[in-house]
Amino acid sequence: MLPNFRKAETEGQRLQPNFAANDGAQGFAPRPAIAVSQSSERRAASVIGADLTIVGNLVSKGEVQVDGIVEGDVHGSHVIIGETATITGSILSEEVVVRGHVIGSVHSKRVMLQSTSQVEGDIFHQSLSIEQGAMFEGKSRRSSDDPRTAAASNTKKAAAPSLAFSTPPRLPENSSELAN
Repeated sequence: MLPNFRKAETEGQRLQPNFAANDGAQGFAPRPAIAVSQSSERRAASVIGADLTIVGNLVSKGEVQVDGIVEGDVHGSHVIIGETATITGSILSEEVVVRGHVIGSVHSKRVMLQSTSQVEGDIFHQSLSIEQGAMFEGKSRRSSDDPRTAAASNTKKAAAPSLAFSTPPRLPENSSELAN
């Protein structure tokens, strides 16, 4: 009876097209958009589809979901490795959820290995959860350090031994040395 009184609209309803019958217009009457703060809202994830292969590093400031193949390092604030994904390289993130295959190290504050995951490499973490059925081959190291600084120091440690083998072994000068 009182068309002027309506329930308060939610934000989603205000953004929908207006098809009111008694506004005199037939069809579409859009309502003005409402400004939404990006800082308070979580952005949509960047998705690497199952049919994609990336050769090189993948770097994002936001959330990344990988369902394809990445031959390189993956950096993001929140990284999800899907069931069909294969990562050959290290992962550096605040939070990592693994459902697929990772060959390389994982550096994160929070790591979750779900039942379908396969990880071949070391995990550096503050919090680690492993579901029944998950496969993990490597070392688990609890660290209170920031994942970025821990990853940098571990890379330097890993690179140091390779310097000892930088000179090739001495080859025999003649065939008599080969017989011995």
